[in-house]
Amino acid sequence: MSTATGRAPMTERGAQALRDELKKLKSDDRPKVIAAIADAREHGDLKENAEYHAAREQQGFIEGRIQDIEAKLSNAQIIDPTKVNANGKVVFGATIELADANSGEEMSYQIVGDDESDIKAGRISVNSPIARALIGKMEGDIAEVRAPGGVRELEIIEVKYL
Repeated sequence: MSTATGRAPMTERGAQALRDELKKLKSDDRPKVIAAIADAREHGDLKENAEYHAAREQQGFIEGRIQDIEAKLSNAQIIDPTKVNANGKVVFGATIELADANSGEEMSYQIVGDDESDIKAGRISVNSPIARALIGKMEGDIAEVRAPGGVRELEIIEVKYL
């Protein structure tokens, strides 16, 4: 989801994870693949050299990922949920305690950027159906989420900005 400025929202944790991956790619992975290419070149005929072709393919992947991460970071609008004063409203970065209105099942989600989402860790994309149904609601509200199994009603128990 891009904001009006064309920038993609991201939490500080998500931005740091991308910066860490970028550092590893540039300081560890890139030098290793360059060394592997140089080593494979020493083995002679490049046309039939599987190690050379595999290393070149890996290099292409690494360079592509570096460009992808750099673009994401340059486009990121980093939002610190602890500094958001949304007065109890569900906004990007908020952590929401929910209860399924029918089953009573309780769950907790933080709304994060697309690259940060990890449902097992309780982080859902701002573009997910659940997040879209929750944004703008308040504690005590019921959000209707259109799911493959039908409409789910989720009651917002608590909104936190952690």
